[in-house]
Amino acid sequence: MRFVLVCLLVLLSGACGTPAADAPHNDTDVMFLQMGLAQIAEGERLAGIAEAGAGNTEIRTIAAELRTQWSAEAATMRDWLRGWGRPEAADPSAGAHAGHGDLHALREEDFQGLSGHRGADFDRAAVALLLGNLHNGMETIRMEVAGGSYPRAVDLAERMRAARQKQIQRLLALAAG
Repeated sequence: MRFVLVCLLVLLSGACGTPAADAPHNDTDVMFLQMGLAQIAEGERLAGIAEAGAGNTEIRTIAAELRTQWSAEAATMRDWLRGWGRPEAADPSAGAHAGHGDLHALREEDFQGLSGHRGADFDRAAVALLLGNLHNGMETIRMEVAGGSYPRAVDLAERMRAARQKQIQRLLALAAG
């Protein structure tokens, strides 16, 4: 009976989000997760401002959807990085990102500028910044799809790409008015 319980626990633990220590992953997988977490953090901040201040209900809806989606993605990303013994933050040095650009971060002025807008100006600025954040994320996602080796991370990137493309289309429709 004890043997059966131990086997059951081993099987159940394999279904959790944390990868095995020897899971096949490469530096691209790690960079995707680290940069993804940074982009999600700024996106969550931006979406929170947009959700609270947008006059257009579709902008508020998209912002809320993004925040929910990002929360789940970030939890998975953190679990994998912890399982691999890797830090959550990407190396901020420019040389670490030479193959794919830089960290693509929004500036503090972007957030402050958004908070200073009202009405239709706020909505236009929120849409533009959300589009920028999603575009930056797509670059990181493409990097993973092209060069990642951890199958679950590549699958996550594929799912993220499909979701982001739909969100970008919705935001572009709003921007076109």
